[in-house]
Amino acid sequence: MVPHLITALTGPINELEQRMLESMPAIERWFRLEWMEHTPPFYTSVDLRNAGFKLAPVDTNLYPGGFNNLTQEMMPLAVQAAMAAIEKICPEAKNLLLIPEGHTRNQHYLANVERLVQIFSHAGLNVRLGSLDETMTEPVELPLPDGGHLTLEPLIRTKRRLGLKHFDPCTILLNNDLSAGIPEILTDLHEQYLLPPLHAGWAVRRKSQHFEAYEEVAKKFSKLLGMDPWLINPMYSVCDEVDFQDGTGGECLQTQVDALLNKIRRKYKEYGINEKPFVIVKADNGTYGMGIMTVRDAKELTDLNRRTRNKMSVVKDGQEVNRVIIQEGVPTYEQMNNSAAEPVVYMIDRYVVGGFYRVHSDRGIDENLNAPGSSFVPLAFAEPTQMPKLGAKPGASAPNRFYMYGVIGRLAMLAASYELEATDPNAEVYE
Repeated sequence: MVPHLITALTGPINELEQRMLESMPAIERWFRLEWMEHTPPFYTSVDLRNAGFKLAPVDTNLYPGGFNNLTQEMMPLAVQAAMAAIEKICPEAKNLLLIPEGHTRNQHYLANVERLVQIFSHAGLNVRLGSLDETMTEPVELPLPDGGHLTLEPLIRTKRRLGLKHFDPCTILLNNDLSAGIPEILTDLHEQYLLPPLHAGWAVRRKSQHFEAYEEVAKKFSKLLGMDPWLINPMYSVCDEVDFQDGTGGECLQTQVDALLNKIRRKYKEYGINEKPFVIVKADNGTYGMGIMTVRDAKELTDLNRRTRNKMSVVKDGQEVNRVIIQEGVPTYEQMNNSAAEPVVYMIDRYVVGGFYRVHSDRGIDENLNAPGSSFVPLAFAEPTQMPKLGAKPGASAPNRFYMYGVIGRLAMLAASYELEATDPNAEVYE
């Protein structure tokens, strides 16, 4: 099922789809060579936007929730990818400690944790859950929507290792993005693999660093395909020292927004795109669709109302926003059931394991869909993305469309790999 693409500008996307399918052997070889040089993040999800004239990632999550939105048919691929990932890191692993987010009463999130437990249990590991809540002294049973339950246990830290009562894991998997900072209990572990590494958390990570790395990846890839990198890359700029509460830094923000809108206008003119450009201003760290606004004209920033200022000034776990990324807005022209939709691609290790559509009936094509009221349609990725139907008419085959999405998702994952290498505090520095 290919979702409805509501634009007459289907030419470039169909052309991009065709070019990727024709170049499939070269693309797969290129990825293989890149993965010989770089280590993929343990797991990744990427939000994409398909504008009909452009297809680009707009967010890359290294602690993905939402595994519960993948269909049952995607499970075997996820289990296989999990096996490959664990085998590379710790072949003798038998115990996996999974540390979830603190807001563990959210039923959708708990369903995601349950799905992760299933995936890694099927991959041959004993999986138990540990909580970063220092006040927890006894195991807690968390009821699940399906009638089952998860047991969350207090963490036990010894001098060199982290585990649970009668449970010493080789591998610790974080499904907690560390927005509130790096807990001391996770530092200085010996002979245990902490995945993803601490510097992948939002206490350290910045979206602008990710998109800087993605720009490099997009240029390399576009050279391989002989195309303009802009077709797969959202332009961006950064503004430091912004304070939405007291209004400081507003001048920097307006100047950067105006400059980026002009750059987008020039690109639209070059490609004959008759659309009104916009940018997305968002916190340079943080997730959950918080601290995000759409700006169509720099003048809109002169008089932000209190509600918008409050919304923009704080992200998850009460972290204050003082640095923002201004990103080229990529409209979404994909529709499911007459509502704006965007594809989300899920990966474990270097493999695409599935995905779904995020759909929001109350949001426009130029707005953030990762907001309360969104729903998920997993059916779209029912067929494997790695098995495109070569020779099918562009735009007509779901596996072909999703192969293209899988390629862009993997480019963003590769960029995350570059980014983590560049920001690794333990990396050896060669003079």
